[in-house]
Amino acid sequence: MKRRNFIQTLSGGTAAAYFTTNPLVSSSSVFAKDSDLSYHTIESVSTKKVRIQYPRFVSKNAIKGNHGWGYDETVCELVTKQGAKGWGVTLWGRSDEGLADYVVGKKVSDLFSPEIGLIDPKAEYCDIALHDLAGVILNKPVYEVMGAKTPETTKCYSGMIYFDDLTPFYNKTLGLDIILKECQFDYDIGYRQFKLKIGRGNKWMPKAEGIKRDIEVTRLVAEAFPDCEILVDGNDGYPLDEFKQYLQGIEGIKLFWIEEPFRETVEDYTKLKAILKEMGIETLLADGEASPDHDFMRKLEEMKLIDVHLTDIQDIGYTGWRKLMPELKKMNVFASPHAWGSQIKTNAVAHLTGALGNTVTIEGVTCISDDADLGNYQLKDGKLIPSSAPGFGMKLLK
Repeated sequence: MKRRNFIQTLSGGTAAAYFTTNPLVSSSSVFAKDSDLSYHTIESVSTKKVRIQYPRFVSKNAIKGNHGWGYDETVCELVTKQGAKGWGVTLWGRSDEGLADYVVGKKVSDLFSPEIGLIDPKAEYCDIALHDLAGVILNKPVYEVMGAKTPETTKCYSGMIYFDDLTPFYNKTLGLDIILKECQFDYDIGYRQFKLKIGRGNKWMPKAEGIKRDIEVTRLVAEAFPDCEILVDGNDGYPLDEFKQYLQGIEGIKLFWIEEPFRETVEDYTKLKAILKEMGIETLLADGEASPDHDFMRKLEEMKLIDVHLTDIQDIGYTGWRKLMPELKKMNVFASPHAWGSQIKTNAVAHLTGALGNTVTIEGVTCISDDADLGNYQLKDGKLIPSSAPGFGMKLLK
């Protein structure tokens, strides 16, 4: 696909308990009616693979090796006897074993409610697909199914800037120029936030050289793109004392957020907050990306040690996030549902946060696919505008 064409592709508890505890649900809430959902009966459920291709090679982060040119995303597709189709990424750790025998023949309203989301935990595997299916049946985008006539749009950052300066091509290292070229590519698409992976000294460079390179990259990008915001992500690869050295090395550069500099503990995060205050650094601390200890996360949030909650949508699903968001709001904690992997997830998050708000930024993962039409989503002035087509506005092509 030519570059200009590529850029155009992206211009827990019972129902009763949920209603009594969720401030988003009230007698005045405007949700989609579910009479049509009662009319539709599930005819088939299937697991499929959608090939995701990145616009460039994605290299290492602090703990993992090269991510490559793309991967096969696992999705679930639901089809009703009346001809409606809905699909979405599956939830991690859930199995589709016996799912077809369980859901086939059931009304969509037996599994899903617009006010809550998934109402039958046995169908958790297809939580996100059910949201898409409901939107298709009701002829509404998912954010409107969830009660928002107009979506709240928010910032969207490029999450694809890895250690590409360390990846040799044609027997030579590309150096720091490749980072600037990638940022320019993302800038041309519409991003106005860049998340830089840091922690080169954890596995890939001697520690002192790695810290120095992290500082060089951060300064280089900040100077080259003064109208953009910088986020940094250590993927738990920075000990506290070394991270302080990094912060001292980028003095004067404002960070939008710091993500997972090291494995979260009360002691270390308390010290980090003190260091930030001492250095006069105003930034957000984001954590909880994948398979977190939710009780411990809650403790850190209640102690005001975490400012942004990151749990992936494939971890707790759409319904899990619909329950979690009002709890975060009560604690004055922001959200940014983790979406690394594909634009399929980024687009789904745009609807989730479009309806629920309280989101400081969305993880952008630009990609293309021959297996799926990724829909009419726009990245305008650094903000992601979700598709207004029914469901998520994306279609499986194969």
